[in-house]
Amino acid sequence: MEWTADVAAGDWIRDRIDPASRTIRAVVPAGFEAYARIFHPPFRDRPVGRAWPEAGDRAAWDAFEGVEIDGELTTWATAAHAFGTRMHPLAQWQTLIPADAPRRGGDPGDPCDADGWRYGAPATGRLEPELLAAAARHLVAHTSTPDAGFAALWEGWGGVLGGMTEGTARAALAFASDGLDPHVAERHREMLGRSVRDRFNRVFRKPTWQPGVLSDEISRGPRLELPGRGHVLFRAAPAEFARPDWQDLAPWIEPGGASDESPSLIWPEDRSWLLATEVDHDSTIVAGTTELVRDLCADPHLEAHAIPSDADLTARGDAAGR
Repeated sequence: MEWTADVAAGDWIRDRIDPASRTIRAVVPAGFEAYARIFHPPFRDRPVGRAWPEAGDRAAWDAFEGVEIDGELTTWATAAHAFGTRMHPLAQWQTLIPADAPRRGGDPGDPCDADGWRYGAPATGRLEPELLAAAARHLVAHTSTPDAGFAALWEGWGGVLGGMTEGTARAALAFASDGLDPHVAERHREMLGRSVRDRFNRVFRKPTWQPGVLSDEISRGPRLELPGRGHVLFRAAPAEFARPDWQDLAPWIEPGGASDESPSLIWPEDRSWLLATEVDHDSTIVAGTTELVRDLCADPHLEAHAIPSDADLTARGDAAGR
């Protein structure tokens, strides 16, 4: 994978999306034969041999320190079954989980099922590395150019690009964790570690150029501008993402660093398909052939469903979940 300043290679995407649409057409090009939605897995955890303390019970949480916790990535279908709701291709997480589900940890806390599993919301803007590799193994089988293509990374991920900042480009904010479940607190730290915003003490600082993971040349270089989003563009073979160690090849991922973002867009040189992980979405959309969508949906490692080309992935589009 290598950076390219030839951002015109992505102009075709801009020409085929509709930023005014409330459907996937706002982020995925029209004109493909079929579309699939890959659901980002939620994380769930539960204590071994005991129940979660009540939210806000500091003494109970203090006594809870050191308790063994089981944790795992799971599926939307598993969560739906646990809470007695219905999983379907246009499902939305906020309607999949009942509003009256008991919650544990933090305020208001995460929903818990009858077996004590506590569910965190799926990640937005990021497909798990191993799931991207699983999807890519199908993608490379449905293009004539598996060794030539492009990957676009959203420019807003904290610490990836250098810039004029008050502090350091890779700075993480501190936050008050008193009274929070330590596992919730850790998720907050991970989230804040991606932020480049430091609203405190600005009056004492002057903006200076701070380097990021990527070089200053890349940081100052041109962007692939799509409606509402700027992207850094890389030449990247789709076959590279099919490797289990694809992150080792990604220039924006620093070895041992906190950032491990997946690309926002991947497509082959022949434009036979496009994979889109919009930064505000909890699922990844693949546009391509009917055969590609069929193969993705049949893969047991992926929770994927075929969706229509005008699928509405907002809460309003989840009619079956209401």
